[in-house]
Amino acid sequence: MTKQTKEKHLTLREKILENIRDAIISGTMTAGSRVSEPELAERYGISRTPIREAFRQLESEGYLTVIPRKGAVVSAFSSKDVEEFYAIKSILEGYAARRACKNLTDRDIVRLEAINERLRVMADHGDVKQFFKVHNDFHDLFIKASDNDKLRDMITGLVTRFQRLRLMSLSVPGRMTISVQEHTKIIEAFRKRDCESAEALVRTNAEYGGKVLVDGTGSLATMQLDL
Repeated sequence: MTKQTKEKHLTLREKILENIRDAIISGTMTAGSRVSEPELAERYGISRTPIREAFRQLESEGYLTVIPRKGAVVSAFSSKDVEEFYAIKSILEGYAARRACKNLTDRDIVRLEAINERLRVMADHGDVKQFFKVHNDFHDLFIKASDNDKLRDMITGLVTRFQRLRLMSLSVPGRMTISVQEHTKIIEAFRKRDCESAEALVRTNAEYGGKVLVDGTGSLATMQLDL
């Protein structure tokens, strides 16, 4: 495979990933819907290899379930799935915040403030996709500062598997603005080296992320959000 062919291969895979993610989050593709490998290959005029790679990536992020000899279908999440994910996330990230509280430098705190200001602007513009990416930077900074590689690996694996839920949560009207406000409180706790408050605030932040998905929706399988 030449360099040019490899770059085209990667670009197509990213395009497929983006299109399927958008279709699932917007509700165009609903839970249980089959995602046809041959149809995608024909649509994009490519071999099935990059499509299979995209499917594996989407399965790792919780968007698809690949069934042997049957193909890929859009994954379904129940309210129980949401509650369990955010409960575990809140415990792990809360513990990371408590540990990070003693390790964060003044420069780290300034960086957290800068990231949160970028998030504030994105929330004002309703830019969910970019907000999601930068939001990850905020959490990654203090999780890394927890100085616990095993903990970081556990959190990374968990949030990657349920990335779809996190994006859906941030897409709920008003959720981005509330997230920025929560971050402001977390930063202040870090600045004061109030480790107990930092842990409690991060846990509340995570728990609320799940609450906005479950309240009023009944079933995650039918939830549709417009990006």
